[in-house]
Amino acid sequence: MPLRVNNNISAINSRRHLNANNRTLGVKLERLASGLRVNRASDDAAGLAVREGFRAEISGLKVNVSNAEQATNLLQVAEGSLNEVNAILVRMRELSVQSSSSTVTDENREAIQAEFTQLSTEIDRIANATVYNEQSLLSGFGNQIDASSTALTASNTSGVTSVKISGAAAGNYTFVDGGSDGEVTLGNGTTTQTIRLATLLDGSDVATGTQIVANFDRVGVQVTLAGASVSNATGSYSDGDLEAQTIVVAAGTGGSFQVGPTDRAYNRIEVNVGDMSASGANLNLNTASVATISSARSSITSIDQAITRVSQERGELGAFQNRLSFTIAYTENEIENIQASEASISDADIASEVTDFTRAQILSQAATAMLAQANVLPQNALALLQ
Repeated sequence: MPLRVNNNISAINSRRHLNANNRTLGVKLERLASGLRVNRASDDAAGLAVREGFRAEISGLKVNVSNAEQATNLLQVAEGSLNEVNAILVRMRELSVQSSSSTVTDENREAIQAEFTQLSTEIDRIANATVYNEQSLLSGFGNQIDASSTALTASNTSGVTSVKISGAAAGNYTFVDGGSDGEVTLGNGTTTQTIRLATLLDGSDVATGTQIVANFDRVGVQVTLAGASVSNATGSYSDGDLEAQTIVVAAGTGGSFQVGPTDRAYNRIEVNVGDMSASGANLNLNTASVATISSARSSITSIDQAITRVSQERGELGAFQNRLSFTIAYTENEIENIQASEASISDADIASEVTDFTRAQILSQAATAMLAQANVLPQNALALLQ
């Protein structure tokens, strides 16, 4: 190698290695200090894009867990109030049975009627006072079935005993039931579903004394159809009886719980609670009375039906609560696994980073020492000048 003074190539080479080692030291120090392998886009451009998508999904899922927990709390408030309504109805039934006996006089029934009226008024008060975050829960929560639906008003010919909705959008739903094919179609012009009832029917009819459920799950409507001689039915269903019958779903307030990270119908759970006031269509106790022996005896049947309706509503709320508990468990599992994927991209391997840091530190110290030695080399030219 020639002896040079103007350009010390050895020093330049040592300085280049020293700078590279110092840059590596800086990167390793940053990763060890933050615990992250990807601190900026230049660390892993593709990985950063994927990681940010994971982070957005994880943050949404964490809120979904919170939403599901709060939805459970909301339903527990409603169910707790219905528990008390049920207790009130049991007491009203006791009064009806008491008033139905000739062992009490009409004067006695006046006192019984006074308590009966107060209990009915208390049911109305509970229905209006049951709120969650300023939302009324027992006076109609979520979308509701309109009483004008012909499937209900013409139940003596359609055989429909009840209609339940879960996630059904507001609008008019019309049946197509041509008969003789064992199939029924229900749609609102946007979503349509056809189900086959032939396997549930006795020939073309619902079997005597039984009921079947036509579950249009994609539409969000469940229809119960009765056979002949069913106690709570005014008619029975035969294949074709639902033709052109309609179900009207009225838009309500609340009842939609976001339990998924995206704006999709399957990421929402729709809940509807009917009007559970004493004077409402569900309990229908506005005409119940124990003022006379005949009205008291009629009230027993009315109250029994009200108790059954409250029990059904409580059962549905319990089913939704159990569904939400599974939703929470599933979402927490999803968070864990997506977080693991995000960590595999984002998190630093501390053992590897410490190893690389130690190597870069040693090389940096060695390069510093060699740069000092390289800076001394040009002084050898002075020996030739003496």
